[in-house]
Order: sequence, then C-alpha cells, then structure tokens
Amino acid sequence: MPPEMDDIVRLSKQRGFIFPSAEIYGGFRSTYDYGPLGVLMLRNVKNEWWRSMVQLRHDVVGLDAAILSTPRIWEASGHLANFTDPLIDCRNCHERWRADHLEASPTDGKLHCPNCDSTDLTEARAFNLMFKTHAGPVEDEGSVAYLRPETAQGHFVNFLNVLQTSRKRPPFGIAQIGKSFRNEITPGNFVFRTREFEQMELEYFVPPADAGKWFDYWCRERFEWYVSLGIPRDTLRLRPHEAEELSHYSAGTSDVEFRFPWGWGELEGIANRTDYDLKAHAAASGVKLEYYDQGSNERYVPYVIEPAAGATRTMMAFLLAAYDTDEIGGEKRTVLRLHPRLAPYQVAVLPLSKKDTLVPVAEEVLGLLQPMAMCDYDETQSIGRRYRRQDEIGTPLAVTVDFETLEDRAVTIRDRDTTDQVRVPIDALVAEVGSRLGI
Repeated sequence: MPPEMDDIVRLSKQRGFIFPSAEIYGGFRSTYDYGPLGVLMLRNVKNEWWRSMVQLRHDVVGLDAAILSTPRIWEASGHLANFTDPLIDCRNCHERWRADHLEASPTDGKLHCPNCDSTDLTEARAFNLMFKTHAGPVEDEGSVAYLRPETAQGHFVNFLNVLQTSRKRPPFGIAQIGKSFRNEITPGNFVFRTREFEQMELEYFVPPADAGKWFDYWCRERFEWYVSLGIPRDTLRLRPHEAEELSHYSAGTSDVEFRFPWGWGELEGIANRTDYDLKAHAAASGVKLEYYDQGSNERYVPYVIEPAAGATRTMMAFLLAAYDTDEIGGEKRTVLRLHPRLAPYQVAVLPLSKKDTLVPVAEEVLGLLQPMAMCDYDETQSIGRRYRRQDEIGTPLAVTVDFETLEDRAVTIRDRDTTDQVRVPIDALVAEVGSRLGI
C-alpha cells in the first residue's frame, strides 16, 4: 500500500532526514533543514545526477555560478516582466492564494478561500516571484540585486567563457547544481514546494535544425534515470505542456511527473528554450553569443534543450517510492528499499556486544569498508532492534561482528530487503560488499 505523506514526514523527523527549520522558535514557514541522514541522501541524489549527466558523458562540462546577480540579467531574460503568479487575497481571513490553483465551486460558480470558504476575494494581480535585495552599504535603486530564481541564466551568460575554455562544440552541455529562490505564494506539501530549493539543471546547446531530435532524446533519457534508481515505472509519466502552460521562452516542454500522495507532481521539466536566452543576453549586453562552425563556415546562435530537476523534491519522491512495510517473524517492520547509490549509509557495522573483545575487530572492519562506502557504526541495543533501525533508514547491508569472529575471522552480512544472512571471511569482505552494492 502506498505511503501517506504523514508517514514520510514522521520518518524524516524521527530518523534525521529532514527537520522543520528554526523549530525551537516555532519554525519558519516552508523552510527545512536536512539532518544527518538527509544531508547524505540529498548529496547522493545530486551525485547520481552529476554522474549520469557529466561523469559518464564526454559532451557535458560543469559550472557553479553566483547566486546574487545584477538586475540586467533578469531584465534580459524576461524574469522581471514575466516571472509572476496571479495573487488573490481573502478579505475575510487575509490569507493569500494563487488564483490558478483555485477552482470555481460547482454549486455557485465562485472561487472560495481554501482556509475559511469565503468568496470575498480580491481581483487577481501579478506577483513577481523574485527575491529582491541590496548589495553594498547603501540601500537605493543603484544597489538592487536579486537572488536567482533558477540556475539557468548562469549557463547563458557564461556561454562564451565555457565555449572558449572547454573546446566543446554543439551539441554540448553545461551542467550545474545549486540553490535557487522563489517567493512562492503558497508553498507546501512538505519539501515539494519551498522558497529555497536546489536545482539540477543542464543547458544543452545544439544546432537549431537538431533541436527536435535532442528534445526527444533528453525526454527519454531523463525519464529512464528515475526508473534506473528505483522509482517504479507506473508511478511516473511524461506529460507534454499545453500551449497555454508554456513559459515565455519555450517552444515545447514536457514534465517528468511522479504520482505523489496528493496526485501527479513535477519532478523535472525538459524544455526547448530555442535561442531565446542567448539572443536576449546578446542584445542586452552587446556581446555576440554565437557559435562559428569552421567546417561549414557558418555562424549561428544555438538552440538550448534544458532538463531541469528539483533535487529536494526528487529526494522526496525517492523516499516515497522506497517506503514499504512487511512482516519478519510475525513482527511488522518499516523498510526503505532505497537504491544502494541513494541510501544514506550503504553499510552498517554492528558488533554483537560492546565488550572490549569485539569492539577492536568491529573497528577494524569499519576501517576496511569506509574508503569504499558510507558506513554507520552502532553498538547499542539488541541486534534485532539495530537491524530494524537500519532497515528503516534504508541501509542495504549490515555487517555483524560476533564472538565467532574472534575464532574464524569471519563476519555475517545481512541483506536489508530479503533479511538473508551469509558468513564471509574478513579478508573477502570488501570484495563481497562491493559486488553486492555494485560499486
């Protein structure tokens, strides 16, 4: 049975994946801190994206652009004029809502406030989602700066720098993972929609005539990435945008969506941004952003295919997809069946007891495994309870050091999913664990 959001929120808090930010002060709406397990899993999600998008390819390079930026970038990109949501206020309870998230009541045909059911709502007005700040000691119009609402513009303004230094030519991509900020009107659904979040974005520059081919390629490629890391295919879909949904820069967009407990929600958008961004920045800056093809003696402005994913909501989808309950020996257990590359810990080292005779050997085993995998070490409570805890946080393998280890120099490996156990010599442990984890 699929988990409810309450299951994931509770597990995240109890086991140290995600905490409400500033909780001791009553929290700060729609902000979250990633705890000891959450920071490991989120890093793994980002590492897997980077591995597939950069490490395993020869046509993509990386970038880490600044978060603060001049207003001229956002004027050229169209964000200052177009990056808005329709905002409605409830005059009764003073809550604010996105007008396009409200549906007219079938009984009276009017919009109702989701909080108090009042129909006394203001007219919708455009609300810009950009976070505005000031750079420098004087707060005036000359010192205005913005926190980026997306990482993509850093790719475009660095197009020539990357082209000249990386010796790449279209088709090639620039990849970036980083924080973005959007002043959302109605954030919610745990970490699905927050004002501060991390994006994993690729801008793939292609000859204009090849844009359709590469758009289809990246739609397929990105969909299969989620499947390869454990999300069931039947809980994913690729949904093309309707014409009225398209962003001002897009000639076509499709979303990879996951079936969340509340319904389908976007994990990643793949957009054909055409040559909109490069031409807009060239016009605003006076610098030509184009590619010269020596073979054909042709200059052109590349089209851009952009797969853009949210790291934090992707992590939540992996948690939801992995969450399971079953029975072991008549006892109910919660288990996260996470892909080994995503699990916070790949291996847990568990001495059967805290006695001085076992701890040195357990620490020896830990030292052998730590260079190859993220390891947990736990020597408290009964071994059964420790197994249950590791199952609940998604650790694929547990290595138990017992009193027989002192005699035979072997340890027991327990599999999270099957609970099967096998005895392995310490000398063969690294190879065995590596084989089981696929690392």
